[in-house]
Amino acid sequence: MRKFDTKVQYLKYKVLREVARHAWDDTLLDSIFEIPKTIVPGNTPTMRCCVYKERAILGDRVKLAMGGDKSNPNVIEVIETACDECPMGGYEVTNACRGCLAHRCEDVCRFGALTFDENHVAHIDKTKCKECGACSRVCPYTAIISRKRPCENACKVKAITMNEDLSARIDNSKCIECGACVYQCPFGAITDKSYILDVIDIIKKSKTENFKVFAVVAPSISSQFTYARLGQVVKGLKELGFHTVVEAALGADMVAFAESKELAEKGFLTSSCCPAFVSYIEKTFPDMKQFVSHNLSPMAAIAKYIKEHEAPCRVVFIGPCTAKKAEVQKKEVSRYVDAAMTFEELQALFDSKDIDIMTLGEDVLDNASYFGRIFARSGGLSDAVCQGLKEHGITDFEYKPFACDGIEACRTALFKKSKNMLDANFIEGMACVGGCIGGAGCLTHGEKNKAEVDKYGKEAYEKTISDAIALLK
Repeated sequence: MRKFDTKVQYLKYKVLREVARHAWDDTLLDSIFEIPKTIVPGNTPTMRCCVYKERAILGDRVKLAMGGDKSNPNVIEVIETACDECPMGGYEVTNACRGCLAHRCEDVCRFGALTFDENHVAHIDKTKCKECGACSRVCPYTAIISRKRPCENACKVKAITMNEDLSARIDNSKCIECGACVYQCPFGAITDKSYILDVIDIIKKSKTENFKVFAVVAPSISSQFTYARLGQVVKGLKELGFHTVVEAALGADMVAFAESKELAEKGFLTSSCCPAFVSYIEKTFPDMKQFVSHNLSPMAAIAKYIKEHEAPCRVVFIGPCTAKKAEVQKKEVSRYVDAAMTFEELQALFDSKDIDIMTLGEDVLDNASYFGRIFARSGGLSDAVCQGLKEHGITDFEYKPFACDGIEACRTALFKKSKNMLDANFIEGMACVGGCIGGAGCLTHGEKNKAEVDKYGKEAYEKTISDAIALLK
């Protein structure tokens, strides 16, 4: 049964599972140095040059599974021992160059970086090259290629560079913690910190300190754990020790209802639901920050409601997003959400307790509307805000939404709006391509069907946002 896309994910999962298993048994501190040997037993290497390097890397992975470098505020870290020092040379001329007469590459270069040697072969002067790629696009032999690291290619905010020792380095001033680099690194050398120990500690203390633990699950859970039924996942969460499982989609209903009213009052907004998108605005388009919706994200909105009505309690968010781990650390959110983890980590948590969710009965997860659930895919929030305007009875506002997914699309939309070139009064931005269903913390990362998300939304008993919110009252 295949639960993950790659062996990198599987390795990460095995470390998380072992760390969690020992944490449940209160044997973690005594077993930290034994976990690498448990995962790579014997003397035969399975991934690297020798078992000693494999275990050294696994030792660093254990540290990340335990929360990582506390002095580094970024939830994404580089495991330098695992970085394979991939080439990072930018544009290069390959031996496919035929020394043609056209010299289109030379003509198109505005910086004088292209020259030809005595054999008529092109060369690029790195001191003059601006990495614009114009030469590559016009070469009839596709002889000019861009050699970039997978992590650098994945990072659309240009936060990844190279250390003096050739390992990858993350610029925290640019990084938006979206996790795109995490999935794309073929060696798993860039990964997100785990707070799985915090979750286990919360669950264990709930037994002795008499408080409830709520699991708030993202609506994209409908695209996960495809080997079991959603009701079995809900049952599994309660087997782990969660008192109640609540949909973050109910928080999405709350946000859509409030955000639609805010939009009509202010005339223009960008969404506040995706923490990576918000971070991108703050770091790259600071002048647009004033237009970010003042509403909390769906995760924080429903967690706030739970904390205010179910005290004493703790709230754990479970979703596809690495940036949510950063959002939880914000002052305005940390008071409501106690910890965040990904679907990858939830799978490790199930298996650390030997819970086979396929053998469980089913529990119900239904406390949100269709519109709250479709937040999981790009365009869902825009549809929900439109519905919110209708349910508020706001008919004199001309709604012009623009949904963009992936940072490149978000950049284009924000740039155009900043120059008054975009005819839209609501920008729904999601850092991950496809929306939350394409998040870095998903179990699988294949293309998700928008229709599947909509199908899950249509299964909701509550058909309007007002009906869903009424349940809270």
